[in-house]
Amino acid sequence: MQPLNHDSIIPEKLIKMNDLLHKIALTLIPQVGPVTARNLVSYCGSVPAIFEAGQRELQRVPGVGPQIARNILSKETLSRAEEELKFLETHQIEALFYLDENYPRRLRNYPDSPPILYYKGQASLNAERTVGIVGTRRPTPHGIRACEELVEGLLPYDVTIVSGLAYGIDVTAHRKCLELEMPTIGVLGHGLQQIYPTQHQPVARAMVHNGGVLSEYPSNTLPDREHFPMRNRIIAGLCDAIIVVETQRKGGSMITAHMANDYSKDVFALPGRVKDPYSEGCNFLIKTHRAALIEGAADVAYIMRWDELDSSKPVQQQLFVELTEDEKIVVNLLNPDDGVSIDHLAATSGKPNSELAGILLELEFKGLIRALPGKRYILV
Repeated sequence: MQPLNHDSIIPEKLIKMNDLLHKIALTLIPQVGPVTARNLVSYCGSVPAIFEAGQRELQRVPGVGPQIARNILSKETLSRAEEELKFLETHQIEALFYLDENYPRRLRNYPDSPPILYYKGQASLNAERTVGIVGTRRPTPHGIRACEELVEGLLPYDVTIVSGLAYGIDVTAHRKCLELEMPTIGVLGHGLQQIYPTQHQPVARAMVHNGGVLSEYPSNTLPDREHFPMRNRIIAGLCDAIIVVETQRKGGSMITAHMANDYSKDVFALPGRVKDPYSEGCNFLIKTHRAALIEGAADVAYIMRWDELDSSKPVQQQLFVELTEDEKIVVNLLNPDDGVSIDHLAATSGKPNSELAGILLELEFKGLIRALPGKRYILV
């Protein structure tokens, strides 16, 4: 038997493992959040370089004081990262760093997005269309039926459904997706060493083969209350649109809707009866123009312009094109050398995806831009 060529195989694997080890360690440093983590990478040039820097050099980074510098240099952080890396390898969990190509592109543009995500599943986190469905943990029979009908109505549009695997509307959406063999992703408020609530373990196991489960938290993180509002920003950022089915005025669904508004995502809500407590939140979102009123999946497709954007007819460029002010803003954000994603355009222009879709469609008709795979656009 020929000996293994350690010079060519082992060093390359070790380099990748060492790089991942430091990426994980960066997210485990006490008092280092998403903004400080990005500052460290930017100032030091790479993730491994952060752990090779001296305390004085680290303290030059914005947001890094003496205590955080000591935390970075502590051997305990790398030791914890080694344990996490073993867990990932044992359970075949993928770690996605924000600079990696396979990190969700919809999340990449937001300063509070997680530096690292842990993912176990088969569905793409960069699917062409993603919709979040959220709602109360105690839905009415009407709410459950409406949720199931929404999922079924979205089936023809090749949509990936995202939710939080919680009781009520969340798990109803996931279960309906599994029934219809639609990809569905559950965003968790704890580490992937467990599923909370435990009653949803069978659903989560099935989702791994027909979607996936995702978390920003390392494996030993418990489902503490404060983690769930944080995971809602991932649901909001990961989706093109959020649909609120039933909710009261306060709760996780409203947090997700408000975060989606802040991210310039489209928000939809199913209306309910006046003075019905589980319709109060949806009615409030509609009344205050924080969500568009919908009656079903066809309304979502219409507002998102999915049918129009599926047109693949060639467009001839017009001479002496006149642009609206909104069109000028979008054209100025594009370039002829590289495609720009619709999520990046939303983040930089402050316009929701559905409005951008209309502007981009008009620019295509005028022959000024061309659509690329993955909802990216380029000047022609």
